[in-house]
Amino acid sequence: MNRCHGRALSFGLLTLTLLLSARTGVEAAPEGQITWAAPFSISPTLFDPAEYQGSITSMMTFYALHDALLKPMPGHAMAPGLAESWSVTRDGLTYEFLLRKDVRFHNGDVMTADDVKFSVERYRGTAAKLLKNKVAAVDVVDPNRVRIRLREPWADFMTFFGTPATGAGWIVPKRYVERVGDEGFKRAPVGAGPYRFISFTPGLELVLEAHEGFWRKMPTVKRLVFRGVPDESTRLAMLKRGEVDIAYNVRGPLAEEVQRTPGLNLTRALLAATFWVDFTKGQWDPRSPWHDRRVRMAVALAIDRHAINQAETLGFSKEASSIIPVGFEFAWSAPPLSYDPAQAKRLLAEAGYPNGFDAGDYVCEIPFASVGEAVITYLGAVGIRARLRTLNGRRSGLTRGRRRRVTFSRVRARASGTLSRGSSATWSPAVIWPSARTRRSTNCSSSRPRSPPARNERRYSTPSSGSPMSASCSRRFGRSPSSTASARESHSRASA
Repeated sequence: MNRCHGRALSFGLLTLTLLLSARTGVEAAPEGQITWAAPFSISPTLFDPAEYQGSITSMMTFYALHDALLKPMPGHAMAPGLAESWSVTRDGLTYEFLLRKDVRFHNGDVMTADDVKFSVERYRGTAAKLLKNKVAAVDVVDPNRVRIRLREPWADFMTFFGTPATGAGWIVPKRYVERVGDEGFKRAPVGAGPYRFISFTPGLELVLEAHEGFWRKMPTVKRLVFRGVPDESTRLAMLKRGEVDIAYNVRGPLAEEVQRTPGLNLTRALLAATFWVDFTKGQWDPRSPWHDRRVRMAVALAIDRHAINQAETLGFSKEASSIIPVGFEFAWSAPPLSYDPAQAKRLLAEAGYPNGFDAGDYVCEIPFASVGEAVITYLGAVGIRARLRTLNGRRSGLTRGRRRRVTFSRVRARASGTLSRGSSATWSPAVIWPSARTRRSTNCSSSRPRSPPARNERRYSTPSSGSPMSASCSRRFGRSPSSTASARESHSRASA
């Protein structure tokens, strides 16, 4: 099955970058605390880049705890990170990365090319098999230079290596991991990011503190607290009561409530990711309905992307026609996909399913259940019947690679398919809760689709281009908040 490449920056990328102060003159010490309500149960899998399963959720913790050779940053689809620069030979076979000097991990170890080689070769997350098949060797040239040699030219290498398509470019300290082991690393992760690990309560809370030796910029806020709150209405209630400063995944009616609530503010930030429907398993099984291209096209035509965009992300998403964000290098600009349920029914009839068929279970993560409901409603309107089954993030794609993916089982006997929903990360509305300590605030995002439409109502639609939205609100201490205007507007797309 194809895995989602990135909900592509991360939910936390924009806000985390706003928590960093500009490196001008003498930097003030970090102070204060920001508490986040995350839409998932927090798992140690989110701490180790080697375990990355294609979920943008992991990027929330990666951007805080770790750093990568290169990664998306506001205004840059592939910004230099631990790699100061990189180059590729004319034959496209060798990539050389020049590392920054004197970068230190949280435990004081200096990052070297050995750590990079170790991290790349240790990676076993999403697309790991593809990378291993494409990469011939990782060579240490000197302490500050690494070469990656490919078996053959591969134009997509940097897209896989330098974006949330994989976690292979995120660097961990070799000596520390070898000393404590993989499980020990999950219990007490050490990285090179702006925040260091303090404590973790499984499923409930992760506490981080500013790493004042961070090479890029000293963080503005001293302590970050991530709380796992899967229920959307509970996250918003906690935000209103002042129990948290940032509440992610508040969408649809609740996002509208945010807009109506005095003291809360909804802003946007475009991310590079997509919502999509995927049936790549059944597509290759001759016994499955998904094997027929006409059936797959019927699904594409049955989805009202515009209505989903309006209902779930208040119109802030970019309607998409491909799973690949247009901001990615060499991305093909696919033609728009229309909403045409009548044509979808005709295609199903031509394929031998005039009365539709039972597609089995539609499985998705809890934070995206309302999108799943909308998908099921639209598919049901053309005769494709499915049942919604939600999973907690730790048991679904966040740990097994089925990021926002729906699985249709028991489709015509043994045939089965997978419908997956990626997320067209286009913005993050931010909710601001005024603090008694300071009146400054930050942004929020709202990325959760809401409940499905009535069968005769076009208000809702399947997520073909939904954006990860959250309601977030954070306090500022000592400095004025940065503007979100500089946030990168990476178009994203989704398709059936």
